[in-house]
Amino acid sequence: MPDFVVQEHIADRAGFHHDLRLEDGGALESWAIPKGIPITSGAKRLAIHTHTHPLDYKEFEGEITEGYGKGTVRTFDIGEYTPIAAGDDYRLVQLRGNKLRGNYYLRRMKGNRWLIWKRP
Repeated sequence: MPDFVVQEHIADRAGFHHDLRLEDGGALESWAIPKGIPITSGAKRLAIHTHTHPLDYKEFEGEITEGYGKGTVRTFDIGEYTPIAAGDDYRLVQLRGNKLRGNYYLRRMKGNRWLIWKRP
């Protein structure tokens, strides 16, 4: 099973947000979620697709000292996920973490802007 991680990121420029990272093809596909990952069914949040991160980043906690992401990173949740369906414009995954459990849907709106919500 591939891994996922949700990190709390307090960045100098972007402020507090969650970063969702899904292991895929030897790297971590990543989205920044400005208002935090939804934990209740039906709640929708904006998710900004960001650059791919190396696999060892799923265990990173600490300070980023320079660049756009400068700030503090802590792990919010980590676990395994099952990819249920995927295409260029969507992902449906089942998360099994300590805090996050259930099916999450990501859908591209335009460019790097996506929506994420927890399905019932």
